[in-house]
Amino acid sequence: MTDRELDLKTEIPHSARIYDYLLGGKDNFPADRAAATNIVKDWPSLPTGMRANRRFMARMAHRLAAEHGIRQFLDIGTGLPTSPNLHEVVQAVAPEARIVYVDNDPIVLVHARALLTSTAEGRTGYLDADFRDPEAILESEQLRGDLDLDRPVALSLIAILHFIVDDAEVRRIIDRLMEPLAPGSILALSTTTFDNNPEVVAAGVAAYNAHGIPTVARTRTVVETFFDGLEILDPGVVAVHRWHPDQESSKLDDSQITIHGGIALKH
Repeated sequence: MTDRELDLKTEIPHSARIYDYLLGGKDNFPADRAAATNIVKDWPSLPTGMRANRRFMARMAHRLAAEHGIRQFLDIGTGLPTSPNLHEVVQAVAPEARIVYVDNDPIVLVHARALLTSTAEGRTGYLDADFRDPEAILESEQLRGDLDLDRPVALSLIAILHFIVDDAEVRRIIDRLMEPLAPGSILALSTTTFDNNPEVVAAGVAAYNAHGIPTVARTRTVVETFFDGLEILDPGVVAVHRWHPDQESSKLDDSQITIHGGIALKH
């Protein structure tokens, strides 16, 4: 491994490790746990929302494979492996499916082997790249070797956009990533929003920023603009527990879920 891969900076709180800790994972360090504890004091529903977001990802991936026939997925901002991972959901429906995971965090790279288990018929790959540099992603040999951009691809951006505080930058990146994808491709995303509990979210976002993790919350209306030029599919951009809910999600109170998500089709 290179020095970069080994430099996990365990003394500094890290968004992926905080997420892992609040989901009940073990790939985190004292600084992450301390930051998570402080953030949850201001944002007590955050762990519930994170679990709901994870279930949204699984329902989304299953629906895209089972009902939309998508067989290629580009998942950017992958985070630490947490079963079921996207490829496990998709390949349970379509063993021949291909998935490329993208992240630029050293801690994720260390654990990437868990993301590279695939069915014999399909393929999973991992690309160490930054969401803010879409050209590097699109031009990578990993992407071009694993995915056929002449066929539909699902671009998955789950719980990553709130770490980019500039709305225009988010739109630029999404537009560039969607540009070369074939008609029939899908954009799927989720991100933190104010709508369901604005005062609590504002306090929680301030806590993230106080721990050196630039974070922003948006309104549902702003999130909808990230789908400009695409057809937003049923049921629209909604709180993630309201997106084709399963039995567990349907029991959640709206005030607990401070993240919206949706999918949209490229024609």
